[in-house]
Amino acid sequence: MRQETALDSVPRPPNGFLSALSASDFELIRSHLRTVELNPDMVLVEVDEVLKRAYLPHKGAISLIVKLARGEQVQIAMVGRDSIFGAFAALGDPTALNCAVVLVPGIASTIELDQLRLAADQSATLRRALARHGLAVHAQIQQTAGCNASHTVESRLARCLLHTRDLSGSDKIVLTQEAMAQMIGARRNSVSLVAHTLQQADFIHYSRGHIEITNHDGLMKTSCECYATVKAQYTRLIQRCESVTA
Repeated sequence: MRQETALDSVPRPPNGFLSALSASDFELIRSHLRTVELNPDMVLVEVDEVLKRAYLPHKGAISLIVKLARGEQVQIAMVGRDSIFGAFAALGDPTALNCAVVLVPGIASTIELDQLRLAADQSATLRRALARHGLAVHAQIQQTAGCNASHTVESRLARCLLHTRDLSGSDKIVLTQEAMAQMIGARRNSVSLVAHTLQQADFIHYSRGHIEITNHDGLMKTSCECYATVKAQYTRLIQRCESVTA
């Protein structure tokens, strides 16, 4: 009990994955954590490259992107302050299946994947935590695929803005039209028209890539059910993860 109390007194970076770890699991990786800046449009890994580090944002958001042969780029998921990028890579094959780019700038803890893998080999609870966070991202990818195929551009943009707000922790977001087009799998001119519609409804204020969410409830009503579905799946997986590691 004394050892656990001492370990719990160690300050932790403000990231949901790290804060949910037991004291002993956190101690396995504590000395290997480093802090880095997440600069705008920073490429963390390209598809087919070997991912060497996991990232745990304190603020900001990482976009997972699929690049198509004709040059199109579509966002399939986002990782923010409540999770980790590189969870499945730490448990299996580190070869990236998609590109990872900083969507919203911020700060993150980072750890070499080899060190995270060694720690996971020593702890079943840490392995379960990594698996559940990986599954949460997988659930988001599945829902995004269905959403982009079936729902209107307006509802998809509302969903992505709400999700970005949750991950970044701010109502004020800097997003280019190109980034928003990637988020919802649409053309830039469609994004411009829909962003204007949301602004006319007083749900957002939008000017030269600077977005402020001014009416959260209105944006919620505009969004499709995918926002709530992903949030519910994520909460279920993370809450279960926290109860297991506690």
